[in-house]
Amino acid sequence: MSDSTMASREIRLASRPIGEPGPENFELVEVAVPQPRDGQILVRNTWMSVDPYMRGRMDDAESYIPPFEIGKALEGSAIGEVVASNVASIPVGATVSHFLGWREHAVLDAAEATVVDTDIARPQDYLGALGTTGLTAYLAVTEIAPVRQGDVVFVSAAAGAVGSVAGQLARKFGAARVIGSAGGPEKGKKLVEDFGFDAAVDYRAGSLTEQLAAAAPEGIDVYVDNVGGDHLGAALDAMKVHGRIALVGMISGYNASEPLPGPSNIYAAATKRLTLRGVLVSDHLHRFPEYIGKAAGWLADGTLHTEETVLEGIEQAPAAFFGVLGGANTGKMLVRLAS
Repeated sequence: MSDSTMASREIRLASRPIGEPGPENFELVEVAVPQPRDGQILVRNTWMSVDPYMRGRMDDAESYIPPFEIGKALEGSAIGEVVASNVASIPVGATVSHFLGWREHAVLDAAEATVVDTDIARPQDYLGALGTTGLTAYLAVTEIAPVRQGDVVFVSAAAGAVGSVAGQLARKFGAARVIGSAGGPEKGKKLVEDFGFDAAVDYRAGSLTEQLAAAAPEGIDVYVDNVGGDHLGAALDAMKVHGRIALVGMISGYNASEPLPGPSNIYAAATKRLTLRGVLVSDHLHRFPEYIGKAAGWLADGTLHTEETVLEGIEQAPAAFFGVLGGANTGKMLVRLAS
C-alpha cells in the first residue's frame, strides 16, 4: 500500500441468503482506505449497529431502500472518530454518526456525517436511544399511534431496541398500563423490573391471545408492532374500538422464503374501526433535533432506561446480526469496533 492509503477491514455480502442467513453469506475483507478528498472526512468507526431491516436489503427485491450489492460492503448506522478531515466544519477528533457501518474505517462526504455531542450522552447512545431506533419509538407513540392519557398499550419485541424505548415513552406520555411481549421468563422479568412495564407475555409459553386477554382484560388502545404474524393477530383480537396500531416492523417474516399470509382476523380492523399506520424513520429524520433535545435529558435523569448487547470486533458483526434476528439481544445490539 502507498503512503496515502491505510489498511482496514470490512464485511461484504458474499451471496444472497435464501431463508435464514448464515456465515456463508458474508465475507471479511482487508481493503486499502484512501485519504479523504476535498469536502470529505476519514472516520475510524468505534461502534456499529445491526438491525432487523437489514435482512430485507439482502434480497434482490424492490423496497423502500435499495438492496445490498453482492461483493460490496454492507451499510448501516455507525459512530466514529474523525481522523482526517478536509472540511472546516468537522475537525479531526470530532465524533460523528453516519451510514457506512460494517467497516473499520470510512471515507465519506461531510454532508453524509452528523457531529454528535458526547457531552450529553455516550457515543453509542446515538445508535440506540438517541438514534433511529429511539426516534422510531418516539414517533410510534406520539404520532403514528399516539398514546393518550389512560391508554392500555401493548408492545411486541419489547425487550429490543425499539420496543424497550417505546414502552417507557408510552408510560411517559400517559399510558395507564403497558404490556410487552418477550421470549422467555428472564426477558419478561427484565421488562417489568428494569424497563418499567406493568406486565409481560411470553410468546414461547402458549397462546398469545390468551395471555394478552389475561394481561389486558378490558382490551388495548395502542399496539406498537415490531413482529407481525401471531402478535398482530393477538393484538387485533384485543384491540378496543377506534384503537391505533403502529406498524414498525414484522421480524417474524423477515427470513421467510415465500410470501406469508396476513392475520386471519384482519377484518377486525374494519369492525373495530382501527387505525393501522406504518412508519419509516427515514421520512422523519428532520425530527431528530426535537427528539434528542428531549431524550438526552431523559437519559441523563434516568427516566429512560437503556441496555445494550455488545459483541467485540468487526469479525463478529455477522454473528451480531444473526443474534438480533433471533432475539438474542436485550436492548440495542451493537458491535464495538475500537475503543
